[in-house]
Amino acid sequence: PKEVLITGGLLNREITKATQSLHHDTDGNTTSMSLLYPFGSTVSVRKPAIPIVSTGTASYPLNRPVCAFARAGKGKIVVLGSVAFARDSYIDKEDNYLLLEIILEWLTGSNININQIDADDPDVSDYYYLPYTCKLANRVYFSLQECDEIPRDFTRLYNHSLYALDSSVLPDVLEAYKEFQIKHEPLQLISPQFEAPLPSLNAAVFLPELDEGAPPLLELYDLDDHFSSPRIRLAQLTNKCTDTDLDYFIQESAKILGVDDKVSVSERSSKLYLELILSQLMQFKLSAIDEQF
Repeated sequence: PKEVLITGGLLNREITKATQSLHHDTDGNTTSMSLLYPFGSTVSVRKPAIPIVSTGTASYPLNRPVCAFARAGKGKIVVLGSVAFARDSYIDKEDNYLLLEIILEWLTGSNININQIDADDPDVSDYYYLPYTCKLANRVYFSLQECDEIPRDFTRLYNHSLYALDSSVLPDVLEAYKEFQIKHEPLQLISPQFEAPLPSLNAAVFLPELDEGAPPLLELYDLDDHFSSPRIRLAQLTNKCTDTDLDYFIQESAKILGVDDKVSVSERSSKLYLELILSQLMQFKLSAIDEQF
């Protein structure tokens, strides 16, 4: 706005005391000063500068400094954000003249001492940027529009006239055949021709896998009985039999030595096997004695 009324904007208690002394105010109201701030702006204050007056809580932006004091060596500087503040048309408005007296008093004399506590921690808000409304107003997005009210019956939101499967346009299609002099006949399938970068593929044909017959059933037999030497087989038979298996031991030993082949099936017995074995041993012994003499 062009003219702003600032109330309660004093930030330093010493400035408040000076205002009361110049205004002859003894009621203790520390924020009684009101200013008419014309055609001004806020200022950004950094140390060692000290903010003295802010926009207060009633003006926008809130609690931003508009006047600051600073010392530069032996000199003093006062920054005020409005050049029209002390003009003739505004100097007598509100307490503008009183603030001008305080500024001149601080610049020319040393009667006003700044409170260091308020100077180190002033009651001001952080600075933030505002959007450039004038420029943004020229960038209107026409795609943005206000949303219509949604009806309670949500089925009314569907537009069935855009896509429909019916025969309403069939008479017009048949009439178009006559106008373009086209024979009306069922459509034929046109085989598409695709660009094939690779040669065409042929289906791979494999011969059927027929189930083969099961192998012939073989009898279970011990390989040691057929491929082991007679001495090893006799040792295995000896370890397997006990004293009560004497008859079985003799018959199996005869099979291993091949004695049972010399006797018919009806005459096979343990005694006969022992007789044949002993006779062979006697013949072996006699032949050995004859060779010595």
